[in-house]
Amino acid sequence: MNPTTVIKLPFTRGAGWKELQRRRPSIAKLAFGLVLPMSLLPPVLLYYAGTHYGDAFAPGFGDREWRFITTILFLSELLTFFVMGWLIHTVANIADELSIDYQDAYLLAALAPLPLWSSSIVLLVPSLLLNVLAVLVALGISCSLVYQGLGALCARHGQDITTMSATYTIMAAGVMAWGLLMAIVWAY
Repeated sequence: MNPTTVIKLPFTRGAGWKELQRRRPSIAKLAFGLVLPMSLLPPVLLYYAGTHYGDAFAPGFGDREWRFITTILFLSELLTFFVMGWLIHTVANIADELSIDYQDAYLLAALAPLPLWSSSIVLLVPSLLLNVLAVLVALGISCSLVYQGLGALCARHGQDITTMSATYTIMAAGVMAWGLLMAIVWAY
């Protein structure tokens, strides 16, 4: 799959989704080939920011236990992938109009956080405002990925309202999980 097609995934139900679905990557392949390496980005870059920028990034930022925080963050990200795959499958199949199998649910669970993981690259710049903006943009793109992915990957396609409702439920749970992870970062 070429990079242009990957960039189009959050904005269309056609380009790339059927090709990904046709490839049918196993859950293990998704976990070890995509989720594991990409979920290393935020902890590594957060550790770098925490140990190099200190209080210049945010007050009290340099005094934290970054080894502990980033380890918990990494393990939480891996756990979140498995929980989100199950959640996507459950939420989509509750609605009579939508239907998705586990493989496609986990494909979507692996793709949805890619913008958030990628946005952590902005941690190389010691600007809290820039990092917050990058995360907000990435969150919007993740929501769009879930919405377009549900529309493209579900065996039975419901109305857009059903797809939006399922997306809202999935993203609300995802944002709560992400908020919990960020609370862990700031608490320690």
